[in-house]
Amino acid sequence: MAHVAIIMDGNGRWAKSLGRAREFGHRRGAESVRKVVEAAPDLGIGTLTLYAFSSDNWGRPAAEVSVLMKLFARYLRSETAELRDKGVRLQVVGRRDRLAPALVRAMEEAERATAGGRRMLLRLAVDYSSRDLLLEAVRRASQAPDLERHDIATLLGQVMHGGGPAPDVDLLIRTGGEKRLSDFLLWECAYAELFFTPVMWPEFDGAQLAAALHEFRERDRRFGKVAVAS
Repeated sequence: MAHVAIIMDGNGRWAKSLGRAREFGHRRGAESVRKVVEAAPDLGIGTLTLYAFSSDNWGRPAAEVSVLMKLFARYLRSETAELRDKGVRLQVVGRRDRLAPALVRAMEEAERATAGGRRMLLRLAVDYSSRDLLLEAVRRASQAPDLERHDIATLLGQVMHGGGPAPDVDLLIRTGGEKRLSDFLLWECAYAELFFTPVMWPEFDGAQLAAALHEFRERDRRFGKVAVAS
């Protein structure tokens, strides 16, 4: 089962192209989340990580940040029961100390309600910075000279509130035409296949996800090795 990560980019630019406010793009982007999450398990995705809010996004206008937080809270309220019924476990990764207490409680309630899900793990990255997580993991391990790679993965899982080891990403998708990682899952994407698409996130759906997975499965993944001649 593949781990697919998606940088959901292009909401604001998509709205602007239609002469609408950025808020309109974010609301439509939330609908795309629903479509992609619904399609993902049947496409062989075992873990889906969505980049919902970067730590750097706090630098956006306060009104836009407020909209994004309200949309996140609304998603938790409206989708938790559906996720639970479809066997999808929800996990929110990233910092929680800068989020409103009511939102943190809603996150925890959603995580508890869906904890029994085995069909797919849905991870929402909120107030997430890969560099900050790596820094915190190193701080925790500063007195551990025998540290191994799997130990770093375990520490990352702990500091991002996930609990278990940070899983390697198989396929990273970024919508919106940009071609960079933007401080997202830097450790986990060491050997990820990258798929960049000009499609804006509000127009990305299950069919787009299936097309990306089809291309991914056509690629030859060698993980730094070479094929041995038979």
